[in-house]
Amino acid sequence: MRLPDRLPGPADLVAGDWAGTDAELDLTLEDPATGAPVMPSPTSSATRVEQALVAAESAAGGWGQASVAERASALEAVAAALEPRLAEIVAVESFATGVPVRQARPLGMIISGSFALAAAQLREGLLAPATLTRDDGRTTEVHRAPWGPAACLVPWNAPAPMAAHKVANALAAGCPVILKPSEYAPYGSLLLAETIGSVLAEHRAPPGTFQFVLGDAEVGARLVGDPRIRAVSFTGGEQGGRGVAAACALGVKPVQLELGGNNPLVVLPDADAGIAARAATDLLTTLNGQWCRALGRLIVPAERHDEIVEAVGERLAALRAGPPGSEETDFGPLVHSRHRELVERQRDDLGGTVLTWTEIPGKGNYLTPALVTGVPAERATQEIFGPVATVHAYRSIEEAVALANGTPYGLEGYVVGDDEERALRIARQIRAGEVKVNGSSVMSLHLFAPRPAWGCSGLGEEGTAETLRFFTNSRVVGVEGGFALHSREDG
Repeated sequence: MRLPDRLPGPADLVAGDWAGTDAELDLTLEDPATGAPVMPSPTSSATRVEQALVAAESAAGGWGQASVAERASALEAVAAALEPRLAEIVAVESFATGVPVRQARPLGMIISGSFALAAAQLREGLLAPATLTRDDGRTTEVHRAPWGPAACLVPWNAPAPMAAHKVANALAAGCPVILKPSEYAPYGSLLLAETIGSVLAEHRAPPGTFQFVLGDAEVGARLVGDPRIRAVSFTGGEQGGRGVAAACALGVKPVQLELGGNNPLVVLPDADAGIAARAATDLLTTLNGQWCRALGRLIVPAERHDEIVEAVGERLAALRAGPPGSEETDFGPLVHSRHRELVERQRDDLGGTVLTWTEIPGKGNYLTPALVTGVPAERATQEIFGPVATVHAYRSIEEAVALANGTPYGLEGYVVGDDEERALRIARQIRAGEVKVNGSSVMSLHLFAPRPAWGCSGLGEEGTAETLRFFTNSRVVGVEGGFALHSREDG
């Protein structure tokens, strides 16, 4: 696979000024399909990060006080400007992450769609003031006001779509934004940032309204821990999320966390083996297993264990593994050799029997999708962010539900069964933010449903409306017309 037509050069956007970054991390970015080095991972300097914080604080008044119509118009213009760039962003994201382009393309629609949707919600009055009337006829106003400067930190598996969702809603709420992508995949977010910055400048937004910085966890910690940042939205691993949560707790600032999961697929006794195998294969290999809602544990009836495993194996054997830029590819490489080595080590540390069927290329960061059998449930509680799932047999529905709920996570769950009403009853018992019956897509059940998380999978709800509201707080205003009972002004 050749490089995309253009890989954006390392640069950050601070106070309306694009500048190349001279600093580098101890990480070499790779072509996932070949493992060949591309360039050192860039990072913004401490000086540039400080300048970004100053500019964001300065922009808070101007952007936060802009009218709903002004903010909506700017977001609509961003959405329109992104449309002709989606193919370029998708190609760069596919190259950088290893995700097959056929899977990256539908996610690309989220990029422009997030800005259009945030603008529509503004125009429809989602943040409009509410009025409450008291018994004495006086009114009380409830306003939704922006928190102030926000930091948005996104991971490497679908960076630009996740960045677009966070940034669009923060800007819609009236918050200046500093965006930091993962050090493993900065390219697509940089192209996104080029467009956002250009359009906002045309709309005469204050220079610190949107900024883009590069770097690793150290840069992220500098942003999150700074008192000028008033709200944080983070998607990433549990360890990073705990650090973000701790910093936000110390600063007493709101935080939105999505931290992944060890998601169960419960195959019911009446499930069709082909449907169960399709769901399991999709969930194991979509985005090359590098997504927070991927399959972690396949839970099957004891009497059908071998049948289901064999059916999954047949589908995995038919997958076409290859370069992510090819339209023929079903399964691509992992993002980086460091990550591939981590996933392989975590897989082998489980013990049990590793079963693989997919033929993969001999070079690059490929890792064969695997089911691991014979692993005790208590050893399979942690997330492995790659194409690896353990298999667990059950002898009663109660045991199946207990296995499904037997981890500290609670992001996504799946149930497959012929009797959908029965499957729904079981789905309602699974401790997860979303539970799908007879489905395995990367999309939510409904565009306007919340995307919550339980346990170690996160904190706070994401969603079309929920993320927009997250970046605001309530302000209640009204005439009281009464005074404290202990006042002695008349005496």
